[in-house]
Amino acid sequence: MTGTRITLDQAVELTRTGDIWLFRGRSVPDRAIQMTTNSPINHVGMSVVIDDLPPLMWHAELGRSLPDMWSGTHQRGVQLHDLRDAVTVWGRRYGQRGWLRQLDPAGGREVEDAVLRTVARLDGTPFPSTSRMAGRWLRGRLPRLRKAPREQESALETAYCAEVVALTYEAMGLLPDDRRPNWYDPGRFWSGDDLPLADGYRLGGEIQVDLP
Repeated sequence: MTGTRITLDQAVELTRTGDIWLFRGRSVPDRAIQMTTNSPINHVGMSVVIDDLPPLMWHAELGRSLPDMWSGTHQRGVQLHDLRDAVTVWGRRYGQRGWLRQLDPAGGREVEDAVLRTVARLDGTPFPSTSRMAGRWLRGRLPRLRKAPREQESALETAYCAEVVALTYEAMGLLPDDRRPNWYDPGRFWSGDDLPLADGYRLGGEIQVDLP
C-alpha cells in the first residue's frame, strides 16, 4: 500500500462515483476474512457521487446504525449510506482503518445511471450468515460445470460486500460478466491483487484516510 495519507474531509471532497473504499480491522471475524482471502482487507465499499447529493457509500454490512439513503429506513444487508457517516462508523465503532482507491477515468452519466439501476435492484438484500458467506466464497472458486444464465446468478437472495461492488462494477461496464459474484472477495479490490478492469480504466493506489 502507498504511504499517501489524507483527512476524511479531503477524501469526501476528492471522491467520485466508482472509487473503492477498503477497510482493515483487528477483530476475530476481520482476521478470519483476511486469512481466508490472503489479503489485508476485510471490507469493501464504493463511492456514489451524483449531482447535488452528498457523497454516498454503497456496500453491505450486518449493522443498521445508519439510515439507508435509498429506502429511508434502518436495515441490515445491502445499503446506501452517507459516506462520511459510514467511514466514521467503520473507524470509530468497528475499529477499522480505511483507504481510498480512485477510479480513473471518472465515469459519465451512463455509468451513473447503471449505478442507480443496480442500487434499485440490490438495496435491502440481506447479508449472509458467516457460514453461508464462507461456503459461497469457496464455491466461487470451483469451476462451473455449466454456465448458468447471468440473470439467474445476479438475482442474489443474500449478498456480502465484495459481491455488491463487483455486480455494480459489472453494470458500469468495468468488469467482465463471465465470473460468478461469489468469486469476488474484499481482497480482489486491493492493489496487491490483479483486478481485470475494462480497457482504459484503472484503480489508483491506496490512500490512507485519517479520521478526525
